[in-house]
Amino acid sequence: MSEGKYQSTKTYGHERGFSVCFRQWRAESHCRWLHGYALSFRFVFETEVLDSNGWVVDFGGLKELERLLKHNYDHRLIVAEDDPLLDLFIMLQPTGVSMRIVPATGCEAFAREAWGLAAHIIERDYVFVRVISCEVAEHGSNSAIYFGGNDE
Repeated sequence: MSEGKYQSTKTYGHERGFSVCFRQWRAESHCRWLHGYALSFRFVFETEVLDSNGWVVDFGGLKELERLLKHNYDHRLIVAEDDPLLDLFIMLQPTGVSMRIVPATGCEAFAREAWGLAAHIIERDYVFVRVISCEVAEHGSNSAIYFGGNDE
């Protein structure tokens, strides 16, 4: 009989100010225009074996994850690398625009990227823990969840 699994979550809420501006240039809706949100991130961690403290992860030990989220999503213009206006956005950088060019924009893409950041840290620092998912929310009504695969 299996001993079961433990899960814990870590949330960085909208109040943290991970403020981004982006657009879905392919959209036929108003999402094709630049718009911004204070994103929230919610990670789910899982293990069958608790650490010496009886924890899945040490929440205080996730400072690097928070630092990386801040670096990637705090007051940033995020532009897809295939955006037809990419050159125009690049021209804005000397004016002080803090911009990141990424493969894709939107909650789904941000959730996958943030999952990867967390998975790298967890894989390095924990033996038996895995990152199950990352949920990114624009606000209380819209979010996307990425469930990481074993081969990533």
